[in-house]
Amino acid sequence: MKNAVSKATHPKFNQLRVSSAAVGLLVFATLCFHNTAQAGSREQAQRIHDRLTGTPASASTLDNMQTLIDQGDILEAAYLAMDNPAFYNVTLKNWVTPWTNEESDVFAPLNDYTATVIGIARDDVDFRQILSGNIIYTGDASLNLPAYAIDNNNHYQALEDAEINLASALVASTQTAITGLPAEATAGVMTTRAAAKSFFKDGTNRAMFRFTLINHLCTDLEGVKDTSRAPDRIRQDVSRSPGGDSRIFLNSCIGCHSGMDPLAQAFAYYEYSYDSQNDPDGQSGTLLYNTQGQVDAQTGSRVTAKHQINANNFPYGFVIQDDRWDNYWRAGLNKNLGWDQTLSGSGNGAKSMGQELANSQKFAQCQVKKVFENVCLRTPQDSNDRTQVTTMVSNFQSSGFQIKRVFADAANYCKGS
Repeated sequence: MKNAVSKATHPKFNQLRVSSAAVGLLVFATLCFHNTAQAGSREQAQRIHDRLTGTPASASTLDNMQTLIDQGDILEAAYLAMDNPAFYNVTLKNWVTPWTNEESDVFAPLNDYTATVIGIARDDVDFRQILSGNIIYTGDASLNLPAYAIDNNNHYQALEDAEINLASALVASTQTAITGLPAEATAGVMTTRAAAKSFFKDGTNRAMFRFTLINHLCTDLEGVKDTSRAPDRIRQDVSRSPGGDSRIFLNSCIGCHSGMDPLAQAFAYYEYSYDSQNDPDGQSGTLLYNTQGQVDAQTGSRVTAKHQINANNFPYGFVIQDDRWDNYWRAGLNKNLGWDQTLSGSGNGAKSMGQELANSQKFAQCQVKKVFENVCLRTPQDSNDRTQVTTMVSNFQSSGFQIKRVFADAANYCKGS
């Protein structure tokens, strides 16, 4: 009950509740217009603006959008709507924030993961960089915010608390310059502090891989389960006879681990370090990366200790010695994820593994699907919707993977006619 009260009184909750109410009215209005009089260009302009920002447009903005629509330049009208700060501070922030935590909590604070995706969207950066780029967005120095720190989120919390326009506040930089990670260790949002706190904290770093699949390929492990792949890279911590029954491993566990473990090995040198006694939630924790020459006391190599825990579960299992990854899913059932044939399907480290995922057809389809649902307020329903999604994927790719193009296409399609 305490959590319910705190969220209900939180200003972000009220903002989202108002936005949700506006969305509800929009859906009702859309239903009322369906199969009745056709919407004119001004009504279409209003719908595009509402769907992209959740806020009413000014009269002058509507005038300009209507003119563009009348001239047949509907995409430019959508881009004009996206100039509204609410597109960044509300629409994009609420779209991205659930990706940053295991609970998919839209109320999570602004952080370096969310800010970086928003900045990439604003600047029309190739969206595939979210899984491999040496890139991060911080608040402009002129805003007098607390300095970015590798052990807290104060910088972004202050940016959010001040309700500053993210469209103008965010500045691009490199993780190497801001966080000190070597360039080869940077992998887009996967190596932000927020992602590390959520997905590298404790465990075996498999969580980072699983939630990257969920958030950026739109599938959980069950969706890529394939028991035909070789189990030779499954680690020692996975029992081959769970509950004393080897059939469970052969018919279930192997389906996920045979593909996941050789890919998640890319995270072998990462750890989220925090004081578990005095800071159990890891609020003051730090992302660590073992560089060349660093040796973990427990493993005797660069590999962090968490990657060799519970070895007694199956002593004959695979022992990680480096960050070499291989994509066993390029064959078998999961070849239909559309892997890029110009890539080798193998490599070292999170950066190249992120490139493998982001260059798949599934990655592009997932981004389009998420935007379609966000803007059109529904999943694709029929053949027309599915054809539109296919077109949007093609446009996304041909635009150089600019995510705003996807938002513009979705708003155009769902504006009514």
